[in-house]
Amino acid sequence: MRRTTSRTGAGPVADAPAPEAAAAPEQTAAPAPAPAPAAVEQRLRTEFPFELPRGYVDGTGTVHRDGVMRLATARDELIPLRDVRVQENPAYLSVVLLGRVISSLGTLPSVHDGVVENMFASDLAFLQDFYRQVNAEGHTRAAVQCPHCSEPFEVELGGSRLGES
Repeated sequence: MRRTTSRTGAGPVADAPAPEAAAAPEQTAAPAPAPAPAAVEQRLRTEFPFELPRGYVDGTGTVHRDGVMRLATARDELIPLRDVRVQENPAYLSVVLLGRVISSLGTLPSVHDGVVENMFASDLAFLQDFYRQVNAEGHTRAAVQCPHCSEPFEVELGGSRLGES
Protein backbone atom coordinates (compact mmCIF):
# COMPACT_ATOMS: atom_id res chain seq x y z
CA MET A 1 0.00 0.00 0.00
CA ARG A 2 1.31 3.38 -0.89
CA ARG A 3 0.23 6.67 0.44
CA THR A 4 1.06 10.35 0.09
CA THR A 5 2.17 12.32 3.07
CA SER A 6 3.23 15.89 3.50
CA ARG A 7 5.65 17.51 5.82
CA THR A 8 5.45 21.09 6.98
CA GLY A 9 7.81 23.24 5.03
CA ALA A 10 8.65 20.62 2.54
CA GLY A 11 6.78 19.49 -0.42
CA PRO A 12 4.70 16.45 -0.45
CA VAL A 13 6.43 13.21 -0.49
CA ALA A 14 4.79 11.12 -3.01
CA ASP A 15 4.58 7.42 -3.05
CA ALA A 16 6.42 6.85 0.14
CA PRO A 17 5.79 3.40 1.33
CA ALA A 18 3.61 3.32 4.35
CA PRO A 19 5.13 1.72 7.32
CA GLU A 20 3.75 -1.71 7.82
CA ALA A 21 1.53 -1.93 10.69
CA ALA A 22 2.96 -3.86 13.53
CA ALA A 23 2.26 -7.45 13.05
CA ALA A 24 -0.59 -7.46 15.42
CA PRO A 25 -2.47 -10.64 15.64
CA GLU A 26 -5.56 -10.52 13.64
CA GLN A 27 -8.26 -9.64 15.99
CA THR A 28 -11.53 -11.21 15.52
CA ALA A 29 -14.48 -10.57 17.58
CA ALA A 30 -14.40 -12.91 20.48
CA PRO A 31 -17.37 -15.15 20.47
CA ALA A 32 -19.99 -13.94 22.76
CA PRO A 33 -19.92 -15.86 25.94
CA ALA A 34 -22.52 -18.52 26.06
CA PRO A 35 -25.46 -17.43 28.05
CA ALA A 36 -25.35 -18.77 31.54
CA PRO A 37 -27.46 -21.84 31.75
CA ALA A 38 -30.75 -21.06 33.22
CA ALA A 39 -30.78 -21.95 36.80
CA VAL A 40 -32.34 -25.34 36.74
CA GLU A 41 -34.29 -25.81 39.81
CA GLN A 42 -33.13 -29.03 41.31
CA ARG A 43 -35.72 -30.35 43.63
CA LEU A 44 -35.08 -33.46 45.56
CA ARG A 45 -37.47 -36.13 44.54
CA THR A 46 -38.77 -37.85 47.65
CA GLU A 47 -41.65 -39.95 46.36
CA PHE A 48 -41.55 -42.63 43.70
CA PRO A 49 -44.58 -44.30 42.14
CA PHE A 50 -44.54 -48.02 41.52
CA GLU A 51 -46.75 -50.78 40.23
CA LEU A 52 -46.68 -54.12 42.00
CA PRO A 53 -46.11 -57.12 39.74
CA ARG A 54 -49.08 -59.04 41.16
CA GLY A 55 -50.84 -56.68 43.51
CA TYR A 56 -52.04 -56.76 47.07
CA VAL A 57 -55.45 -58.38 47.55
CA ASP A 58 -57.40 -56.89 50.45
CA GLY A 59 -60.14 -58.54 52.49
CA THR A 60 -62.83 -57.68 49.95
CA GLY A 61 -60.86 -59.14 47.03
CA THR A 62 -59.83 -55.80 45.59
CA VAL A 63 -56.40 -55.84 43.98
CA HIS A 64 -54.19 -52.84 44.73
CA ARG A 65 -51.22 -52.42 42.41
CA ASP A 66 -50.33 -48.74 42.14
CA GLY A 67 -48.49 -47.22 45.03
CA VAL A 68 -46.03 -44.60 46.13
CA MET A 69 -42.88 -45.10 48.17
CA ARG A 70 -41.09 -42.22 49.81
CA LEU A 71 -37.42 -41.92 50.62
CA ALA A 72 -36.50 -43.51 53.92
CA THR A 73 -35.12 -41.46 56.76
CA ALA A 74 -32.62 -42.61 59.34
CA ARG A 75 -35.53 -42.88 61.73
CA ASP A 76 -37.30 -45.23 59.31
CA GLU A 77 -34.31 -47.55 59.44
CA LEU A 78 -33.68 -47.29 63.18
CA ILE A 79 -37.17 -47.59 64.64
CA PRO A 80 -37.80 -51.10 63.26
CA LEU A 81 -34.67 -52.36 65.04
CA ARG A 82 -36.52 -51.88 68.34
CA ASP A 83 -39.46 -53.94 67.14
CA VAL A 84 -39.69 -57.27 68.99
CA ARG A 85 -40.61 -59.11 65.78
CA VAL A 86 -37.42 -57.85 64.14
CA GLN A 87 -35.32 -58.72 67.17
CA GLU A 88 -36.70 -62.26 67.10
CA ASN A 89 -36.47 -62.61 63.33
CA PRO A 90 -34.24 -60.13 61.46
CA ALA A 91 -35.92 -61.10 58.19
CA TYR A 92 -38.95 -59.22 59.44
CA LEU A 93 -37.02 -55.94 59.17
CA SER A 94 -37.96 -55.40 55.54
CA VAL A 95 -41.65 -55.91 56.30
CA VAL A 96 -41.64 -53.29 59.05
CA LEU A 97 -39.45 -50.93 57.04
CA LEU A 98 -41.59 -51.15 53.91
CA GLY A 99 -44.69 -50.60 56.03
CA ARG A 100 -43.19 -47.26 57.09
CA VAL A 101 -42.10 -45.95 53.67
CA ILE A 102 -44.97 -47.00 51.41
CA SER A 103 -47.16 -43.94 51.61
CA SER A 104 -50.02 -45.21 49.49
CA LEU A 105 -51.20 -48.36 47.78
CA GLY A 106 -54.28 -48.40 45.59
CA THR A 107 -57.33 -47.24 47.48
CA LEU A 108 -56.19 -48.47 50.87
CA PRO A 109 -56.64 -45.81 53.55
CA SER A 110 -53.24 -46.65 55.04
CA VAL A 111 -50.32 -48.99 54.49
CA HIS A 112 -48.67 -50.66 57.45
CA ASP A 113 -46.57 -53.72 58.17
CA GLY A 114 -49.71 -55.88 58.34
CA VAL A 115 -50.43 -55.04 54.72
CA VAL A 116 -46.84 -55.74 53.66
CA GLU A 117 -46.70 -59.11 55.44
CA ASN A 118 -49.76 -60.25 53.49
CA MET A 119 -48.32 -59.37 50.10
CA PHE A 120 -47.27 -62.02 47.63
CA ALA A 121 -43.60 -62.97 47.86
CA SER A 122 -42.95 -61.63 44.35
CA ASP A 123 -44.38 -58.25 45.34
CA LEU A 124 -42.30 -58.20 48.53
CA ALA A 125 -39.15 -58.98 46.52
CA PHE A 126 -40.07 -56.23 44.05
CA LEU A 127 -40.55 -53.70 46.86
CA GLN A 128 -37.25 -54.68 48.51
CA ASP A 129 -35.41 -54.09 45.23
CA PHE A 130 -37.34 -50.88 44.65
CA TYR A 131 -36.47 -49.65 48.16
CA ARG A 132 -32.78 -50.32 47.58
CA GLN A 133 -32.83 -48.60 44.21
CA VAL A 134 -34.69 -45.53 45.44
CA ASN A 135 -32.67 -45.05 48.60
CA ALA A 136 -29.26 -45.94 47.23
CA GLU A 137 -29.45 -44.38 43.78
CA GLY A 138 -32.19 -41.78 44.21
CA HIS A 139 -33.99 -42.95 41.09
CA THR A 140 -35.83 -45.98 39.83
CA ARG A 141 -33.69 -46.82 36.81
CA ALA A 142 -31.42 -49.82 36.80
CA ALA A 143 -28.54 -50.52 34.48
CA VAL A 144 -28.87 -53.93 32.88
CA GLN A 145 -27.25 -55.80 30.06
CA CYS A 146 -28.88 -57.63 27.19
CA PRO A 147 -28.27 -61.36 27.67
CA HIS A 148 -28.05 -61.88 23.91
CA CYS A 149 -25.88 -59.03 22.62
CA SER A 150 -24.37 -57.80 25.91
CA GLU A 151 -25.47 -54.26 25.08
CA PRO A 152 -25.99 -52.23 28.26
CA PHE A 153 -29.23 -50.29 28.71
CA GLU A 154 -31.48 -48.95 31.47
CA VAL A 155 -34.87 -50.13 32.60
CA GLU A 156 -37.43 -48.34 34.70
CA LEU A 157 -38.22 -50.36 37.81
CA GLY A 158 -41.24 -48.49 39.02
CA GLY A 159 -43.85 -49.55 36.57
CA SER A 160 -43.10 -52.96 35.24
CA ARG A 161 -44.85 -56.19 35.82
CA LEU A 162 -43.21 -59.57 35.91
CA GLY A 163 -41.62 -60.38 32.59
CA GLU A 164 -41.93 -56.82 31.30
CA SER A 165 -39.26 -54.19 31.12
